[in-house]
Amino acid sequence: MTSTDVTSGQPVQIQFDDNTLLPALFGDHDEHLMQIERLLDVTLRYRGNQLEIQGSETSREIADRAIESLYSQLKSGQEVMLADVDAAVRMAASSNTDDSRIAIRTRKRTITPRSPMQARYLEALGQADLTFGLGPAGTGKTYLAVAMAVSDLIQGKVDRLILSRPAVEAGERLGFLPGDLQEKIDPYLRPLYDALYDMLPGDQVAKRLASGEIEVAPLAFMRGRTLSRAFIILDEAQNTSAMQMKMFLTRLGEGSRMAVTGDMSQVDLPPGTRSGLADALDVLDNVSGVRIVRFGEADVVRHSMVTRIVTAYNARDKENGSGQDGGQ
Repeated sequence: MTSTDVTSGQPVQIQFDDNTLLPALFGDHDEHLMQIERLLDVTLRYRGNQLEIQGSETSREIADRAIESLYSQLKSGQEVMLADVDAAVRMAASSNTDDSRIAIRTRKRTITPRSPMQARYLEALGQADLTFGLGPAGTGKTYLAVAMAVSDLIQGKVDRLILSRPAVEAGERLGFLPGDLQEKIDPYLRPLYDALYDMLPGDQVAKRLASGEIEVAPLAFMRGRTLSRAFIILDEAQNTSAMQMKMFLTRLGEGSRMAVTGDMSQVDLPPGTRSGLADALDVLDNVSGVRIVRFGEADVVRHSMVTRIVTAYNARDKENGSGQDGGQ
């Protein structure tokens, strides 16, 4: 793939060296090209293996980088979906062009950041002993943490994955639910299982769960343990108490790393109970080895409707001055 100089003031001309990839690059009924046009206010026209970009210099440059990224993705054997187009434009607009080169490889897929903040988060997960990922639903906090954990396990950097969530949604009354203990707990841990199955073949997940290499358990099961050479993830951490959070964080053993994810706008604790996540952020703000990454509504990488939903709720909460913070 080659392209003309975007600073020339003329439309950018891109020439592709593999025509067979163009249908996937352009999308069904050119939906990928139309999405780039909508996002960047550019005009895209193609003929044969050439694509022309018209628009402002900045928009032409971003579109050129985004298309190059998507084309490289296809050449490496990965598919391109509409969400990938949004991600490529978001990353191309970032001032740090190295962000798009970050990649996590698991047995089933290669995961790359879909926003500059995701790139910062992946960097923190790979370097810090303890990383907090904070922000609304759809920003990839838990998914990326599981991806990093699975990658570390495959590479032998850790011996175990420990994935945990508080079961506060059950009101701690698991005895009233039907089934044995595992059947009672599983619904609250299902999002973690979903992420695992997205990274590893089903038989490998089952095998590693059976051997104890991967453990998915409610937060209460962490008490009294020291977790060495493990990648430990606590999801939905806003629903911990201060005592639970301290208990969890002090499980960290030699050769281990932790990721703690949560959304302070989704606290399910009883009124007047301070969130352990809010408490930990106050206590650990300046502690060496701790990284805190805060996502915003602009970082939502699910369906575009999710971004609009998050924005609408945030606007309402700001207007009412009633954003939940678990007593923060």
